[in-house]
Amino acid sequence: MQKCMFICGLILCSVAKLPAQEPEKGDAQTQQPDNRARPQQNDRPKRPGGFGGPIELGTDDKQIYADPPNSIIAKREDIPRGKLEMVEYDSKTVGTKRKMNVYTPPAYTQDKKYPVLYLLHGIGGDETEWQRFATPDRLFDNLIKDGKAVPMIVVMPNGRAQKNDRAEGNTFAAAPAFAVFERDLLDDVIPAIESRFSVQAGREHRALAGLSMGGGQSLNFGLSHLDTFAWIGGFSSAPNTKAPEELIPDAKKAKEQLKLLWLSCGNKDGLIRISQRMQRHLKQNDIPHVWNVDAHGHDGTHWRNNLYHFAQLLFNDDAAKAAQTPPTRREDAPPKAEVGPPSSAPPAGP
Repeated sequence: MQKCMFICGLILCSVAKLPAQEPEKGDAQTQQPDNRARPQQNDRPKRPGGFGGPIELGTDDKQIYADPPNSIIAKREDIPRGKLEMVEYDSKTVGTKRKMNVYTPPAYTQDKKYPVLYLLHGIGGDETEWQRFATPDRLFDNLIKDGKAVPMIVVMPNGRAQKNDRAEGNTFAAAPAFAVFERDLLDDVIPAIESRFSVQAGREHRALAGLSMGGGQSLNFGLSHLDTFAWIGGFSSAPNTKAPEELIPDAKKAKEQLKLLWLSCGNKDGLIRISQRMQRHLKQNDIPHVWNVDAHGHDGTHWRNNLYHFAQLLFNDDAAKAAQTPPTRREDAPPKAEVGPPSSAPPAGP
Protein backbone atom coordinates (compact mmCIF):
# COMPACT_ATOMS: atom_id res chain seq x y z
CA MET A 1 0.00 0.00 0.00
CA GLN A 2 2.81 2.37 0.92
CA LYS A 3 4.58 1.61 -2.37
CA CYS A 4 1.36 2.29 -4.28
CA MET A 5 0.93 5.62 -2.51
CA PHE A 6 4.51 6.56 -3.36
CA ILE A 7 4.06 5.74 -7.06
CA CYS A 8 0.83 7.76 -7.16
CA GLY A 9 2.72 10.61 -5.61
CA LEU A 10 5.45 10.40 -8.19
CA ILE A 11 2.84 10.56 -10.94
CA LEU A 12 1.54 13.78 -9.46
CA CYS A 13 5.05 15.15 -9.05
CA SER A 14 5.62 14.68 -12.77
CA VAL A 15 3.02 17.32 -13.66
CA ALA A 16 5.68 19.88 -12.78
CA LYS A 17 7.23 19.64 -16.23
CA LEU A 18 4.00 20.32 -18.11
CA PRO A 19 3.67 23.70 -19.87
CA ALA A 20 0.21 24.10 -18.34
CA GLN A 21 1.86 25.17 -15.12
CA GLU A 22 3.12 28.37 -16.65
CA PRO A 23 0.81 31.16 -15.44
CA GLU A 24 0.83 33.00 -18.75
CA LYS A 25 -0.72 29.91 -20.39
CA GLY A 26 -3.58 29.69 -17.95
CA ASP A 27 -4.18 28.39 -14.47
CA ALA A 28 -2.57 24.95 -14.20
CA GLN A 29 -5.42 23.77 -12.05
CA THR A 30 -7.84 24.04 -14.96
CA GLN A 31 -5.53 21.86 -17.05
CA GLN A 32 -5.73 18.81 -14.77
CA PRO A 33 -6.91 15.45 -16.15
CA ASP A 34 -10.67 14.81 -16.23
CA ASN A 35 -10.40 12.00 -13.68
CA ARG A 36 -9.42 14.47 -10.94
CA ALA A 37 -12.32 15.17 -8.61
CA ARG A 38 -13.41 18.82 -8.62
CA PRO A 39 -15.21 19.80 -5.41
CA GLN A 40 -18.00 22.34 -5.53
CA GLN A 41 -18.70 24.99 -2.92
CA ASN A 42 -21.20 22.79 -1.09
CA ASP A 43 -18.99 19.68 -1.05
CA ARG A 44 -18.46 17.87 2.20
CA PRO A 45 -14.87 17.66 3.45
CA LYS A 46 -14.36 14.08 2.20
CA ARG A 47 -13.60 13.90 -1.52
CA PRO A 48 -12.50 11.18 -3.97
CA GLY A 49 -9.18 12.91 -4.69
CA GLY A 50 -8.12 11.28 -7.98
CA PHE A 51 -4.37 10.57 -8.08
CA GLY A 52 -2.97 10.18 -4.60
CA GLY A 53 -6.11 8.96 -2.89
CA PRO A 54 -9.17 10.41 -1.16
CA ILE A 55 -9.18 13.88 0.37
CA GLU A 56 -10.58 14.41 3.85
CA LEU A 57 -10.31 17.89 5.29
CA GLY A 58 -10.09 18.61 8.99
CA THR A 59 -10.71 21.70 11.09
CA ASP A 60 -7.12 22.90 10.69
CA ASP A 61 -7.14 22.59 6.90
CA LYS A 62 -7.92 26.20 6.03
CA GLN A 63 -6.60 28.92 3.78
CA ILE A 64 -4.64 31.36 5.92
CA TYR A 65 -3.08 33.41 3.11
CA ALA A 66 -5.32 34.62 0.28
CA ASP A 67 -4.35 34.01 -3.33
CA PRO A 68 -2.29 36.95 -4.61
CA PRO A 69 -2.93 38.49 -8.06
CA ASN A 70 -0.97 37.35 -11.09
CA SER A 71 0.77 40.72 -11.04
CA ILE A 72 3.18 39.38 -8.41
CA ILE A 73 5.29 38.11 -11.30
CA ALA A 74 4.72 41.02 -13.66
CA LYS A 75 7.82 42.49 -15.25
CA ARG A 76 7.99 46.04 -13.92
CA GLU A 77 10.08 48.34 -16.09
CA ASP A 78 10.60 51.01 -13.43
CA ILE A 79 12.37 48.94 -10.76
CA PRO A 80 15.89 47.59 -10.25
CA ARG A 81 16.32 43.98 -11.31
CA GLY A 82 18.34 41.15 -9.93
CA LYS A 83 20.37 38.72 -12.02
CA LEU A 84 19.51 35.15 -12.97
CA GLU A 85 22.41 33.00 -14.14
CA MET A 86 23.21 29.35 -14.72
CA VAL A 87 26.14 28.22 -12.59
CA GLU A 88 28.20 25.04 -12.91
CA TYR A 89 29.79 23.28 -9.97
CA ASP A 90 31.83 20.14 -9.38
CA SER A 91 29.76 17.49 -7.64
CA LYS A 92 31.92 15.02 -5.74
CA THR A 93 28.73 13.20 -4.78
CA VAL A 94 27.75 12.48 -8.39
CA GLY A 95 31.21 12.60 -9.92
CA THR A 96 30.46 15.15 -12.62
CA LYS A 97 29.80 18.83 -13.26
CA ARG A 98 26.26 19.89 -12.51
CA LYS A 99 24.16 23.03 -13.02
CA MET A 100 22.04 25.27 -10.82
CA ASN A 101 20.05 28.42 -11.51
CA VAL A 102 21.07 31.27 -9.20
CA TYR A 103 19.26 34.55 -8.55
CA THR A 104 21.12 37.46 -6.97
CA PRO A 105 19.02 40.44 -5.80
CA PRO A 106 19.08 43.96 -7.25
CA ALA A 107 22.18 45.95 -6.31
CA TYR A 108 23.98 42.76 -5.30
CA THR A 109 27.47 43.60 -4.10
CA GLN A 110 30.43 41.82 -2.56
CA ASP A 111 30.38 44.49 0.15
CA LYS A 112 27.33 42.92 1.77
CA LYS A 113 26.49 39.41 2.93
CA TYR A 114 23.18 37.84 1.86
CA PRO A 115 21.07 35.00 3.24
CA VAL A 116 20.30 32.13 0.86
CA LEU A 117 17.13 30.25 -0.07
CA TYR A 118 17.69 26.83 -1.69
CA LEU A 119 14.59 26.09 -3.78
CA LEU A 120 13.93 22.52 -5.00
CA HIS A 121 11.81 21.19 -7.86
CA GLY A 122 9.52 18.18 -8.46
CA ILE A 123 10.28 14.76 -9.94
CA GLY A 124 9.48 15.92 -13.47
CA GLY A 125 11.50 19.12 -13.25
CA ASP A 126 15.08 20.32 -13.13
CA GLU A 127 17.03 23.46 -12.27
CA THR A 128 14.81 25.48 -14.66
CA GLU A 129 11.41 24.33 -13.40
CA TRP A 130 10.68 27.13 -10.92
CA GLN A 131 11.58 29.69 -13.57
CA ARG A 132 9.13 28.21 -16.07
CA PHE A 133 5.97 28.78 -14.04
CA ALA A 134 6.88 31.16 -11.20
CA THR A 135 9.64 33.41 -12.64
CA PRO A 136 11.25 33.81 -9.19
CA ASP A 137 13.53 36.57 -10.48
CA ARG A 138 10.52 38.80 -11.17
CA LEU A 139 8.72 37.66 -8.04
CA PHE A 140 11.68 38.52 -5.80
CA ASP A 141 12.47 41.73 -7.68
CA ASN A 142 8.92 42.93 -6.97
CA LEU A 143 8.89 41.81 -3.34
CA ILE A 144 12.25 43.41 -2.60
CA LYS A 145 11.30 46.67 -4.33
CA ASP A 146 8.08 46.86 -2.30
CA GLY A 147 9.92 46.21 0.95
CA LYS A 148 8.11 42.93 1.53
CA ALA A 149 11.12 40.61 1.43
CA VAL A 150 14.71 40.74 2.61
CA PRO A 151 17.21 40.84 -0.28
CA MET A 152 18.41 37.25 -0.65
CA ILE A 153 20.15 34.87 -3.00
CA VAL A 154 17.89 32.13 -4.41
CA VAL A 155 19.53 28.90 -5.56
CA MET A 156 17.58 26.48 -7.74
CA PRO A 157 19.69 23.31 -8.10
CA ASN A 158 18.90 20.02 -9.80
CA GLY A 159 17.62 17.65 -7.13
CA ARG A 160 18.15 14.57 -9.30
CA ALA A 161 21.65 13.60 -8.15
CA GLN A 162 22.82 11.30 -10.93
CA LYS A 163 25.08 11.72 -13.95
CA ASN A 164 22.21 11.97 -16.41
CA ASP A 165 20.12 14.41 -14.41
CA ARG A 166 17.76 15.36 -17.24
CA ALA A 167 14.00 14.89 -16.74
CA GLU A 168 13.62 12.44 -19.60
CA GLY A 169 12.45 8.89 -20.18
CA ASN A 170 11.01 7.21 -17.12
CA THR A 171 11.39 10.04 -14.61
CA PHE A 172 10.06 7.80 -11.83
CA ALA A 173 13.14 5.58 -12.15
CA ALA A 174 15.22 8.54 -10.94
CA ALA A 175 13.44 8.64 -7.56
CA PRO A 176 16.45 7.22 -5.65
CA ALA A 177 18.61 10.04 -7.03
CA PHE A 178 16.42 12.54 -5.18
CA ALA A 179 17.49 10.93 -1.90
CA VAL A 180 21.16 11.01 -2.97
CA PHE A 181 20.79 14.76 -3.43
CA GLU A 182 20.97 15.19 0.34
CA ARG A 183 24.74 14.70 0.18
CA ASP A 184 25.10 16.73 -3.03
CA LEU A 185 23.29 19.65 -1.40
CA LEU A 186 25.26 19.56 1.85
CA ASP A 187 28.69 18.61 0.50
CA ASP A 188 28.76 20.24 -2.94
CA VAL A 189 26.00 22.78 -3.64
CA ILE A 190 26.21 24.83 -0.44
CA PRO A 191 30.04 24.99 -0.43
CA ALA A 192 30.01 26.04 -4.10
CA ILE A 193 27.54 28.85 -3.44
CA GLU A 194 29.34 30.07 -0.35
CA SER A 195 32.69 30.15 -2.16
CA ARG A 196 31.43 32.10 -5.18
CA PHE A 197 28.85 34.49 -3.77
CA SER A 198 28.77 36.97 -0.91
CA VAL A 199 26.86 34.74 1.46
CA GLN A 200 25.90 35.21 5.07
CA ALA A 201 26.88 31.74 6.29
CA GLY A 202 25.27 29.87 9.15
CA ARG A 203 22.00 28.04 9.74
CA GLU A 204 20.04 31.17 10.69
CA HIS A 205 20.75 32.63 7.25
CA ARG A 206 19.97 29.49 5.25
CA ALA A 207 16.51 28.36 4.04
CA LEU A 208 15.35 25.22 2.22
CA ALA A 209 12.01 24.81 0.44
CA GLY A 210 10.54 22.91 -2.47
CA LEU A 211 7.50 21.68 -4.34
CA SER A 212 6.13 18.13 -4.42
CA MET A 213 9.15 15.78 -4.53
CA GLY A 214 11.28 18.80 -3.66
CA GLY A 215 8.94 19.56 -0.77
CA GLY A 216 9.59 16.09 0.57
CA GLN A 217 13.31 16.61 0.11
CA SER A 218 13.14 19.93 1.96
CA LEU A 219 11.35 18.44 4.95
CA ASN A 220 13.61 15.36 4.98
CA PHE A 221 16.89 17.22 4.63
CA GLY A 222 15.96 20.36 6.51
CA LEU A 223 14.45 18.75 9.59
CA SER A 224 17.26 16.20 9.69
CA HIS A 225 19.87 18.97 9.55
CA LEU A 226 18.66 21.76 11.80
CA ASP A 227 22.31 22.59 12.33
CA THR A 228 22.31 23.67 8.65
CA PHE A 229 18.82 25.09 8.00
CA ALA A 230 16.59 27.21 10.26
CA TRP A 231 13.93 28.12 7.66
CA ILE A 232 12.07 25.22 5.97
CA GLY A 233 9.11 25.00 3.59
CA GLY A 234 7.24 22.13 1.95
CA PHE A 235 4.68 22.96 -0.76
CA SER A 236 2.35 19.98 -1.43
CA SER A 237 5.07 17.57 -0.35
CA ALA A 238 5.14 14.14 -2.01
CA PRO A 239 5.19 10.65 -0.41
CA ASN A 240 8.98 10.68 -0.32
CA THR A 241 8.46 12.69 2.89
CA LYS A 242 9.58 10.63 5.88
CA ALA A 243 7.38 10.08 8.91
CA PRO A 244 7.18 13.09 11.25
CA GLU A 245 8.35 10.98 14.19
CA GLU A 246 11.52 10.14 12.28
CA LEU A 247 12.18 13.70 11.15
CA ILE A 248 11.41 15.29 14.51
CA PRO A 249 12.58 12.86 17.22
CA ASP A 250 13.14 15.75 19.64
CA ALA A 251 10.31 18.31 19.66
CA LYS A 252 12.10 20.53 22.16
CA LYS A 253 15.16 20.79 19.94
CA ALA A 254 13.01 21.54 16.87
CA LYS A 255 11.22 24.35 18.73
CA GLU A 256 14.53 25.85 19.78
CA GLN A 257 16.21 25.69 16.36
CA LEU A 258 13.46 26.32 13.81
CA LYS A 259 12.88 29.92 12.75
CA LEU A 260 10.10 29.01 10.31
CA LEU A 261 8.38 25.81 9.24
CA TRP A 262 5.90 26.33 6.40
CA LEU A 263 3.54 23.64 5.11
CA SER A 264 1.02 24.13 2.33
CA CYS A 265 -1.21 22.07 0.06
CA GLY A 266 -4.27 22.54 -2.12
CA ASN A 267 -7.62 21.14 -1.00
CA LYS A 268 -7.97 19.45 -4.41
CA ASP A 269 -4.61 17.69 -4.10
CA GLY A 270 -4.79 13.94 -3.50
CA LEU A 271 -1.44 14.11 -1.70
CA ILE A 272 -2.73 16.42 1.02
CA ARG A 273 -2.61 13.67 3.64
CA ILE A 274 1.22 13.75 3.48
CA SER A 275 1.24 17.34 4.70
CA GLN A 276 -1.71 16.73 7.03
CA ARG A 277 0.23 13.98 8.78
CA MET A 278 3.12 16.36 9.38
CA GLN A 279 0.88 19.22 10.47
CA ARG A 280 -1.02 17.03 12.97
CA HIS A 281 2.28 15.93 14.49
CA LEU A 282 3.49 19.51 14.77
CA LYS A 283 0.28 20.59 16.42
CA GLN A 284 0.31 17.66 18.84
CA ASN A 285 3.84 18.55 19.90
CA ASP A 286 3.18 22.30 20.04
CA ILE A 287 5.81 23.06 17.38
CA PRO A 288 5.18 26.47 15.76
CA HIS A 289 4.42 26.34 12.05
CA VAL A 290 2.33 27.79 9.22
CA TRP A 291 -0.26 25.55 7.56
CA ASN A 292 -1.91 27.05 4.47
CA VAL A 293 -4.54 25.04 2.56
CA ASP A 294 -5.79 26.87 -0.52
CA ALA A 295 -8.32 25.90 -3.18
CA HIS A 296 -5.82 24.63 -5.76
CA GLY A 297 -4.61 21.19 -6.78
CA HIS A 298 -1.11 19.82 -7.29
CA ASP A 299 -0.16 22.66 -9.60
CA GLY A 300 2.10 25.58 -10.36
CA THR A 301 -0.35 28.20 -9.16
CA HIS A 302 -0.31 26.75 -5.65
CA TRP A 303 3.48 26.57 -5.62
CA ARG A 304 3.96 30.10 -6.96
CA ASN A 305 1.47 31.63 -4.52
CA ASN A 306 2.94 29.90 -1.50
CA LEU A 307 6.47 30.84 -2.48
CA TYR A 308 5.25 34.45 -2.60
CA HIS A 309 3.93 34.31 0.97
CA PHE A 310 6.77 32.14 2.31
CA ALA A 311 9.41 34.53 0.93
CA GLN A 312 7.97 37.44 2.92
CA LEU A 313 8.68 35.65 6.19
CA LEU A 314 12.20 34.47 5.41
CA PHE A 315 15.08 35.89 7.45
CA ASN A 316 12.61 38.13 9.27
CA ASP A 317 12.34 36.94 12.88
CA ASP A 318 9.44 39.19 13.84
CA ALA A 319 7.29 38.35 10.81
CA ALA A 320 7.96 34.61 11.09
CA LYS A 321 7.17 34.55 14.79
CA ALA A 322 3.91 36.43 14.24
CA ALA A 323 2.88 34.09 11.43
CA GLN A 324 3.47 30.93 13.45
CA THR A 325 0.80 31.41 16.05
CA PRO A 326 -0.43 28.18 17.63
CA PRO A 327 -2.90 26.35 15.34
CA THR A 328 -5.67 26.60 17.94
CA ARG A 329 -5.41 30.38 17.75
CA ARG A 330 -5.33 30.58 13.95
CA GLU A 331 -8.82 29.27 13.28
CA ASP A 332 -10.47 32.68 13.23
CA ALA A 333 -7.65 34.45 11.42
CA PRO A 334 -8.83 35.92 8.08
CA PRO A 335 -6.82 35.14 4.97
CA LYS A 336 -4.03 37.65 4.46
CA ALA A 337 -2.71 38.65 1.05
CA GLU A 338 0.68 39.71 2.36
CA VAL A 339 2.70 40.71 5.39
CA GLY A 340 4.19 44.10 6.10
CA PRO A 341 7.72 45.25 5.32
CA PRO A 342 10.49 43.32 7.06
CA SER A 343 11.49 44.80 10.38
CA SER A 344 15.00 43.39 10.10
CA ALA A 345 17.48 42.82 7.29
CA PRO A 346 20.78 40.99 7.02
CA PRO A 347 23.64 43.15 8.27
CA ALA A 348 26.19 44.51 5.86
CA GLY A 349 29.76 43.34 5.85
CA PRO A 350 31.32 40.07 7.00
